[in-house]
Amino acid sequence: MQNEKVKPNFEFVALMAALMSIAALAIDALLPALSEIGVSINSFDATDHQLLITMIFLGLGIGQLFFGPLSDTFGRKPMVYSGFSVFALASVVCLFAPSLEWMIVGRIFQGIGLSAARTICVAIIRDTYKGDYMAKVMSFVTAFFIMVPVVAPAIGKGVMDAFGWKAIFYLQLILALVVCIWFWKRQPETLHPEYKIPFSSHIFVDGLKELLKYKETMAFTMISGLITGSFLVYLSASQHIFEDIYGLKDTFPFIFAGLSVSIGLSTFLNGTLVLKFGMRKLSLTALSLFSSIALLYVLLFWNADNPDIVVLVSFLSAQFFCLGFMWGNFRSIAMEPIGHIAGIGAAITGFVSTLFSIPIAAYVGSFIQKSVLPMFVGLAICGLVSLVIFLLMRRKISKRAKLLV
Repeated sequence: MQNEKVKPNFEFVALMAALMSIAALAIDALLPALSEIGVSINSFDATDHQLLITMIFLGLGIGQLFFGPLSDTFGRKPMVYSGFSVFALASVVCLFAPSLEWMIVGRIFQGIGLSAARTICVAIIRDTYKGDYMAKVMSFVTAFFIMVPVVAPAIGKGVMDAFGWKAIFYLQLILALVVCIWFWKRQPETLHPEYKIPFSSHIFVDGLKELLKYKETMAFTMISGLITGSFLVYLSASQHIFEDIYGLKDTFPFIFAGLSVSIGLSTFLNGTLVLKFGMRKLSLTALSLFSSIALLYVLLFWNADNPDIVVLVSFLSAQFFCLGFMWGNFRSIAMEPIGHIAGIGAAITGFVSTLFSIPIAAYVGSFIQKSVLPMFVGLAICGLVSLVIFLLMRRKISKRAKLLV
């Protein structure tokens, strides 16, 4: 039952965050181990190692197309269990991968498995809440979710130093099992019988046709993809930037954690402010600042050497502070009109968003060799294009409202 007034209990928010956080752990805990893994599988190119981060996002995007629609037919919970099973098998592939190619295959299937929990978490929240209150819930879930990247690299480094890089995968498996049991015991099924869609070969095509009717949903899905893609450039290249370019191997986990705190703080603030100012106003302001900060860096350091680490971290911290006011709100705006197809809606919007983000990350990341300037060029372009789409959509909605009056 959708509810805009009843406050969700802490356990619900924590459980939804835990479902999403397994994916964050699988991504970020591996960052300090990329070089060690490369040595073990005879791969020594740092730019190739970025694929172990970006390819799990490819899996996250592809998997949504299966688990999302199927959850509209068979329910949310069975699909989460299926996803965790795929993740467990993929983790075994990663543990015994003899080459980079096999490791990439394992990472893609890890992403496919984790996409179930990540996508269906959004569908469960949409099943239960709507409007700005849904954005509030999403913000608090995301705030908890952000706590994982804060500590994941440090945990990954500690586990690797003590037991070797393979222990990171064993840790992921143990935590996934704990979350799966918690979900099984405490979370009821949220897909109401009247919203169940009979399974057919046309379920995806029909869902896509329905989704295309909602222009705002498609616009904010594209915006989410652009912003996620620009952030993924940083995420996949962060180990290379801080360890190789700046020579800060020992302090990398702490810098990464500090920047994650910036996102977490703004996400928490968004959860407290969104009911007062609205998700559209907050996200537009943040997107404008995000684009301006990136553009300022490009103007200041065009044809210049990399700045001091303090300057770099200051710019990144300011950019990431803006992200907390965008991610949850953009996803909520996109999902708001499509509650009647929340499962397949979350799947398609997530897939399209990923379809935008992966090529952006791979292309821009390939230019980050000795300079971090290409990363900020990518951030600026993605931010400005997103801003144009946002303003065009707002203008279109405003015109429609005037016609109705």
